[in-house]
Amino acid sequence: MNRWIACAGVAALLAVSGCQSSAVDTTLTTALGPTHDVAAADLKAGKAQFVDGNYGLAEQHFRKAVELRADNAEAWMGLAAAYDELGRFDFADRAYDQLVKLAGRRPEIVNNMGYSQHLRGNDREARKLLMEARAGMADKAVVDANLALLKKG
Repeated sequence: MNRWIACAGVAALLAVSGCQSSAVDTTLTTALGPTHDVAAADLKAGKAQFVDGNYGLAEQHFRKAVELRADNAEAWMGLAAAYDELGRFDFADRAYDQLVKLAGRRPEIVNNMGYSQHLRGNDREARKLLMEARAGMADKAVVDANLALLKKG
């Protein structure tokens, strides 16, 4: 009988101690520390792949970056350039349109649009765009290099 009373006492003690509010952990568990910006990581990976000439992989990373952050003009510029290098000019045009809506008709963007036209063999339109870009650029070296490509072709 004593054994039965002892077991009942232990069970009661455990039940009471489990219900005490001081035993409840009230620490916020939603804080996970610094978050990783996936869009920034994809932008960085896209740039690296583009520099290495891996335009298909660059396109994948830039596309993911703009899907995650549609307001990222740098990712749109990279995406358009990757599409240009892949010969996907229909997609490049869409990316340039989105980029211009987002960032405006800046000389750097117009320069890339001109280079895109050169890649398509449309040197007349390329020259027009490159001259527009040149008029607004402080450092004209990149535009001049693109214009020199037109003279060779």
